[in-house]
Amino acid sequence: MSVKICIIGAGSCSFSVNLVKDLCLNNNFKDATVTLVDINEERLNAIYGLCVRYREELGGSVNIEKSMDRRSAMKGADFVMNVALDGGHERFKQGIDVSYKNGYRFGGSLHIVHDEGFYINFHQLSLMEEILKDTLEICPKAYYILVANPVQAGVTYLQRKYKDAKVIGMCHGFNGAYKVARAMGFDKEDVSFEIAGVNHFIWMTEFKYKGEDAYPLLDKWIEEHGGLLVDSEEELKSFGLAGDEVNRKAVDLYHRYGLFPIGDTPSSGGGAWGWEYHTDDETEKYYQCRPYEWYGIMFKGNAGFTKELEHIVADKSVKVSDVFPPHVSPEPMIPLMEGLAFDTNTRVVVNILNDGGYMKGLPTDYEVEIAANIDKNGVHPICNDGLPKPIMAHLFRDRIAPVELELAAFENHSKELLVDLVMTDPWTKSRAQAEKLVQDILDLPINSRMKEYYR
Repeated sequence: MSVKICIIGAGSCSFSVNLVKDLCLNNNFKDATVTLVDINEERLNAIYGLCVRYREELGGSVNIEKSMDRRSAMKGADFVMNVALDGGHERFKQGIDVSYKNGYRFGGSLHIVHDEGFYINFHQLSLMEEILKDTLEICPKAYYILVANPVQAGVTYLQRKYKDAKVIGMCHGFNGAYKVARAMGFDKEDVSFEIAGVNHFIWMTEFKYKGEDAYPLLDKWIEEHGGLLVDSEEELKSFGLAGDEVNRKAVDLYHRYGLFPIGDTPSSGGGAWGWEYHTDDETEKYYQCRPYEWYGIMFKGNAGFTKELEHIVADKSVKVSDVFPPHVSPEPMIPLMEGLAFDTNTRVVVNILNDGGYMKGLPTDYEVEIAANIDKNGVHPICNDGLPKPIMAHLFRDRIAPVELELAAFENHSKELLVDLVMTDPWTKSRAQAEKLVQDILDLPINSRMKEYYR
């Protein structure tokens, strides 16, 4: 069966190459066509060249195309995947600089000093909707797979407004459960788990090792390590930027609420929740949180990887498969598409609207991140009993409430509601401070379109 996959924002090298790698390693996709789309021609040509070289090194038969024309690339697509970041990291860098000057810092500042800041989300939500409109017009039967952030706000907004669209949000954060298992010395194959929550706020509701409840083993492990999951900074650093599930903050959240936080929930960077772990540098150090270092490494890493990419592109003697070893990645996108296209009855964690009451306690018109069985007939969510009430209280206050304000501001072109959104931030001390931040953000030349929108 021939399947066409259109990737919007394919200039993200690691994602695109990993996707092509996973396709080449999966025999079901041997006749698939992948169309790489990006508005940066130089970047697109480089990624296309790398992907073609990788396919040849692996002996794959996947057809790889490239295009700068999004609409033409969508023709005949079965899957449209959005991984695009409008404006790249430059908008984020400028936004956090303005935020710092206005008295904001990491820690609970989920819509300001964060990779889902309201000044990023505006552009992302606009682009998400443009791509979905094109999908519904050009390839209406295609699944629209939303990988770009904000997944939580994006899925909620799009599925509320376009009820017949087949929107599925994807995030790899749930793989954090395997980091907990790795810290405990467990093999991945021996571990199973269930998660529940909303995107970037998920908790491990079930944790099993060889079919048995592993939470008692986790308690014993933490006790033996003096209240820590790993007992040395050296061991913690061995996890790199991906080590947030094994730090003191994550363990403290587990002890407070009885479930282990996964993915961006205890993250130093992408989530930085909750604010009390980030009140000052000393507190962050105690809880092994490194948000400023986290983002510094991320930005530096992106710049370094770009240089490495340029070297690999220029030097044809370098094997792409040496840089990206030919092992199936932990990304969930290929298993999702495989289940939908080839009826493999695959189990995947998805982000969808809770319109079937799949997670108890959440609004039915809001995004939820849960496991689902996938087959040719679509997504079949696995219902769960939700989360403990204290966690749900934080979920509503810290996640749902700000997103609802942000979406209301977006839908009504309301600058005043943007200020209300900023007022929910723990570092806001007055409305005057919030108003100044919003105005300073809108005055950035890179946000001129947003300023006109909220005029």
